[in-house]
Amino acid sequence: MMDKLLLKRILVDNQTEVSSYKVMPRDYVFGSFPCHVLVGVRRAGKSYMLYHLIQELLAAGTPWGKMLYVNFEDERLADFGADDFNLLLECHAEMYDCHPIMFLDEVQNIPHWEKFARRMADTGHSVYITGSNSKMLSGEVASTLGGRYLVQEIYPYSFQEYLHVNGVPFDEQAQLGTDSRASIVRHALKYLREGGLPASATLPVKRDYLSSVYQKIYLGDIIQRNNIANMAGMKVLVRKMAETVCRPISYNRVANILSSVGGKLSLASVIRYIEYCEDAWLLLRLKNICAHLAEKESNCKYYFIDNGILSLFLIDKDSMLLENMVALTLFREYGHDPENDRVYFYNDGIEVDFYIPETETAIQVCYSLQDEDTRKREVEALRKLPKHLPCKQRLIITLDEKEIIADDFGEIEARPFWQWLLSLSSR
Repeated sequence: MMDKLLLKRILVDNQTEVSSYKVMPRDYVFGSFPCHVLVGVRRAGKSYMLYHLIQELLAAGTPWGKMLYVNFEDERLADFGADDFNLLLECHAEMYDCHPIMFLDEVQNIPHWEKFARRMADTGHSVYITGSNSKMLSGEVASTLGGRYLVQEIYPYSFQEYLHVNGVPFDEQAQLGTDSRASIVRHALKYLREGGLPASATLPVKRDYLSSVYQKIYLGDIIQRNNIANMAGMKVLVRKMAETVCRPISYNRVANILSSVGGKLSLASVIRYIEYCEDAWLLLRLKNICAHLAEKESNCKYYFIDNGILSLFLIDKDSMLLENMVALTLFREYGHDPENDRVYFYNDGIEVDFYIPETETAIQVCYSLQDEDTRKREVEALRKLPKHLPCKQRLIITLDEKEIIADDFGEIEARPFWQWLLSLSSR
């Protein structure tokens, strides 16, 4: 059992720390539902969102006595176990004598946390939980929570959020002005190459920070959490997944690639290691909408959760970063649930990078349409797709080119990526 005096000190220390943080409000709406789970990659801003919610409550007159915040990555809680959750409530009751709104940060570090979370929901508590491991929402955990919690996926900054935190206007007038437009485009290129992790958004030099975040994900959320002994094999796998981003790849092909570069892994290990990367939200899977079930699961595209992290593995690969950014933006916009039935790619004789069934939108990503062969390939695929799937909108996302292409099914619109980003919601 934890020491009660230590727990009380931690609660008081957290109050001071959370109250002093300066955080940028983000465009996530939680509504009136009392219990929420915030999931996403490490350093995506989940804790900051809890801080903002707490600060809003404080500003509205809710005292700290009616709130309880705990960060379970605090080294002082290294010995915290499931039995200590009750002790935590006892400490708060002795200090304030009330049922608090609970904010449990990175709670996945505590075994059997979900049983406590269910009990708190069943007893009428309002609870906000964050975690960096998608296994928090595995079938077993989801059945325990039993619909008592709403899930909110938290991603790195959207382009609008990135511009806002850097003080760059992006309204309609700003997009028309010569200097203001140039500033938007300049920051768009930085966003493309450096990503949108909140703490890095305003850093003049980001690579060291991005490298440290990746190492924390790699060593903490993948290697240590899963007790991986073959660190060299995992290291090569992540690098090869980065080099093959944007292309469909099977487990067998990954295993063959690793064997060819001296990083031999069994097929079973490859499958497990990729799943570990997904669990840590480092990789996001995209399925082929027209594939059979077995191929849907085993022959997918994989994208990285942040362009800045992906750029650590690439040199002069803006075209790959462009598609990765579009994928991440679509996942942010439409969601990336465990079954991932929101966003797909299409590959059956023709290849289309993205298809969104909800809006019947098809998207190709092309750095430039200036090369005739490239132009023909990208446009022809969008011209043929309406014969196979309903298409209300067909887009080609480019670096900086704009064009309308007419055909028998309507129009195909080529748009610069920054204009497309600004046309979406800010989430």
